[in-house]
Amino acid sequence: MLYRKFIVRKFERALLYKDGDFYAFLAPGTYSYLTLNTSYDIEVYDITKPEFTHRLADFLVESEADRVHQMFDVIETGADEVAIVYINDQISAVIRPAERKMYFKGFVKLHVERYDLSAGLALDKRVARQLVSSVNGAVKPVARHAVAGRLVPEGHVGLLYVDGEIAASLNTGLHAFFNVDRTVSIDLMDMRIKTLEVQGQEILTRDKVALRINMSATYQYEDATLALRKLKDPMDHLYKEIQFGLRAAVGTKTLDALLEDKTAIDEQVAKSLGSRFSDVGISVKSVGVKDIILPGDMKELLAKVVEADKVAQANVIRRREETNATRSLLNTAKVMENNSVALRLKELEALERVTEKVGSLSVYGGLDSVMDGLVRLKQ
Repeated sequence: MLYRKFIVRKFERALLYKDGDFYAFLAPGTYSYLTLNTSYDIEVYDITKPEFTHRLADFLVESEADRVHQMFDVIETGADEVAIVYINDQISAVIRPAERKMYFKGFVKLHVERYDLSAGLALDKRVARQLVSSVNGAVKPVARHAVAGRLVPEGHVGLLYVDGEIAASLNTGLHAFFNVDRTVSIDLMDMRIKTLEVQGQEILTRDKVALRINMSATYQYEDATLALRKLKDPMDHLYKEIQFGLRAAVGTKTLDALLEDKTAIDEQVAKSLGSRFSDVGISVKSVGVKDIILPGDMKELLAKVVEADKVAQANVIRRREETNATRSLLNTAKVMENNSVALRLKELEALERVTEKVGSLSVYGGLDSVMDGLVRLKQ
């Protein structure tokens, strides 16, 4: 009862405390201590989990340097340095500047790569592939506290921001940067041709008719870095400029002119946009009116105008056909007046038309008597 026995297994290490104060490190083995007027206790650690975290870690490094370095690998970073710790060739930790980590020596292979932040924040492709997921571009949990990364897909450009300023433009692929002692982020910009829908806005024509017009525009970033440096919100700016250009184009034309030539609006709006946005890295490919929406009463009025116009056109066509028919009859009469054969043929044609509607016909006195009777019926 005067002794206290401790057993430290082969896969363990222990810290021994005497009267509550650190006393020694214990390697694997069996230990007995006399407890007369003295108390002993231990903290046991499984070194298959090699990282050592303890409230006394800094104290131990400073006061027990020799014994600490016998049992631990101590990794410390300078004020402008980052270290990546590999355990069995897999990244285990990213150590920020002016930090310290301790690892038990023994079962694992430990390897450390150090990076000087004054030489740049970028990590090479090999390390980026280990820290950033190739599926969704997210930084893996082990490095989120110290690394910013992104997967830049095809057709896009990544914009690297350091402390709120654009520092670089990133091509397609995985990218990773140290995000320590400064704010680092990566935004994606789609460099493909895109469509912007401008919803209907009410505009007065020159003759004071209120219209709602929907437009569609296609655009593409030519220089995303320039666009974001010049404009706070490029898409919002483009949207508003299309609205302003549309108001200017519609306000100078009457309703009839707009309905007759909608392409004139497209051309005027495109002209107003082209020079403004080419200077800020955006190419406006095309603009076009999709819909012109009239007020309800104006629709009814235009429907009546169109109906009246079509009726007038029908009347003109009918009169033209009647005139042509009359002229044709007059020409026929003139021909028959001077030509007995033609007259006879016309009579036969009339007889044929009559007999088409007669079931049976009895002729007395020959064909001449039929023709004479027909002439008397017409009279």
